[in-house]
Amino acid sequence: MKTTPFTNLHIALGAKMHEFAGFNMPIEYSGIIDEHMTVVNGVGVFDVSHMGEFWVKGPNALAFIQSVTSNDASTLPVGKAQYTCFPNDKGGIVDDLLVYHYEPEKYMLVVNAGNIDKDWEWCVSHNTVGAELENASDRTAQLAIQGPKALEVLQRLTPVDLSSIPYYAFTTGEFAGCKEVIISNTGYTGAGGFELYFYPSDALKIWDAIFEAGKPEGIKPIGLGARDTLRLEMGFCLYGNDLDDTTSPIEAGLGWITKFVDGKNFTNRAELERQKKEGVTRKLCAFELVEKGIPRHGYEIADAEGNRIGIVTSGTMSPTLKKGIGMGYVKPEFAKAGSEIFVKVRNKNLKAQVVKAPFRK
Repeated sequence: MKTTPFTNLHIALGAKMHEFAGFNMPIEYSGIIDEHMTVVNGVGVFDVSHMGEFWVKGPNALAFIQSVTSNDASTLPVGKAQYTCFPNDKGGIVDDLLVYHYEPEKYMLVVNAGNIDKDWEWCVSHNTVGAELENASDRTAQLAIQGPKALEVLQRLTPVDLSSIPYYAFTTGEFAGCKEVIISNTGYTGAGGFELYFYPSDALKIWDAIFEAGKPEGIKPIGLGARDTLRLEMGFCLYGNDLDDTTSPIEAGLGWITKFVDGKNFTNRAELERQKKEGVTRKLCAFELVEKGIPRHGYEIADAEGNRIGIVTSGTMSPTLKKGIGMGYVKPEFAKAGSEIFVKVRNKNLKAQVVKAPFRK
C-alpha cells in the first residue's frame, strides 16, 4: 500500500487504518459521529495527501483544459478554482475534479486518489494541442482543515489575510514558516475551511503547527469515515459511488458544470447536449428515510407497488439529522422533491421521501 507523509502519525495516534485507493489511510480515530460533529461545530484536520495533482502549462494549457473538461475554464480568473469533470466518450465520467488557475498559462488539476493513473493516461492520450503536462501527485501533500473555527486557527500561522480569500478562491503564501503553500478556500464537508497544498518535506512541520494552534478550539484529526458522512449530508457526489464511467453529468445533476458554449468542443459534447435537450432515463436524487433504517450503496429503490425504479449509490445514518439519508438514481418521474419512494433494506421496503440537497442546511 502507498503511504502519505502522515501515515506513521495516524498509526501513532491510534487511528483505525484501512486501504483506500491504494493508500493506507485513517478511517476513524475517536469515532465517526464524534469526528463528524467536531467538524460541523468546531475544527478538524483531514489528511488528503492521497489526492492527485497534475500541472498543465504553456500557451496551449487553456485549450487543453477546454477540450477535456465539461465546465468553461475560459471564465476562470487567476486565483480561482472551478469544479468540473472529464467526460468520457461513452456519455459517462472519467473523473470529477477541481481546476485551479494558478498563473497565466498555468493550471493545477486536483483529481481523485483512486483515479490518478486512469486520469493521467486520459490526459496524456487526449493532449492533442501540445500542452505541457506534469504529474506532481507524489510531490504534493495536502491537508483539509474544515469547520467553522478553521479560519481562526489557521490565521495564527500565516501573514495572509484568510478572510480576504472568497469561496473557491486561493492564494500562495507563507504558512507555518513554510514557503509556497497553496491556501485554498475549498472543501468537501460543507462546514467551511481551507485546503492546503505543500511539499511533503514540510508536512510534519505544518501538521504540528496546526495542531498546536488549534488546541484552544479542541482541534482533532478526522478520518475518511467522517469525510464521507459530511459530504453526503451536503449532497456532494463521490466518484465510484454516485459518479462513474457509466453515469453522465446530466443524469447526475451536474448540468451546471457542463457548458455548451461556442468554441468549446469537449469530449462527447454532442451526446451530452442531446441528453440535456431530450432528457435522460434516470436522475440522481437525494432522499430521507421516513421509517427507521440505514440505506446503503447498492440497495434497491422501488415504487409504492414494489417495482424496481432505481438503486442507492450512497447512504448512511446522518449524524446531524439522526435519520437515514442517501442518494440514488431513479426514473426521472420519481426524482422530484416530495416524491415517495421505497428503499429495500433487509427485504423490507422502507418508505423514503425525495428531498432537495443539502440535507444539512
